Amino acid sequence: MPIIALFVIAAVSLIIVRIGATALMMTGLSRDVSDFQAISCFFGVGFTTVEAEMIVSHPVRRKIATHLIIAGNIGITGALGALIITLVGQGQGGPFDDVTLWMRVVIAASGVAALFLLFRFRAVRRLLEAAIRFSLEHSGAVRAMDYETILRSRDGYVVSQFEVDPGHPYIGRSLVQLGLGSRGVLILGVLRENGEYLGTPGKDSVIMAGDVLTVYGQEEQIREALQRA
Repeated sequence: MPIIALFVIAAVSLIIVRIGATALMMTGLSRDVSDFQAISCFFGVGFTTVEAEMIVSHPVRRKIATHLIIAGNIGITGALGALIITLVGQGQGGPFDDVTLWMRVVIAASGVAALFLLFRFRAVRRLLEAAIRFSLEHSGAVRAMDYETILRSRDGYVVSQFEVDPGHPYIGRSLVQLGLGSRGVLILGVLRENGEYLGTPGKDSVIMAGDVLTVYGQEEQIREALQRA
């Protein structure tokens, strides 16, 4: 029965990582970045990459990453495996009781490898992502960005959001003064701290503390123009 528990642990881990990656994609990150960051957070490998800046500076992505880190570090999958072993029991006529140790290792390795390959199939991944996206949207946990379905991320271009923290040098300056467009960054919308939303901000729109900017451009240009200002 421990072999069955191993399969369940591997499946639950993959599903949790896929939920996190899909949620990150719904915020505007590319698939590759979302997959890597979800795996890094869940397994606690501690990679420091330039993409990580786009997560810690984004309130929704930061919350997703926090849940992944907690799920990976509290041992949720290990606890689940222990629970299964406790409930099912060992040495009670299970299907693997008479199997040798080496055969159990082969069965376990083959089963885990099969699970990973199954999750790599495009059809399975799309079906799972569609179910996760539907659940997240209807639960209100994460809201998909409409711009992402129109402007597909290619060649490093993404639709993203940036929160203007107090003390940012852009506070009090208008969009025309900032000249972000000339640096390859387009402001698609501005969400004020009081809930007001500027769907088509004009050149005279002034940046305020607490604003959440919906922007479009290359990831590196967005970091240069907004995060490193």
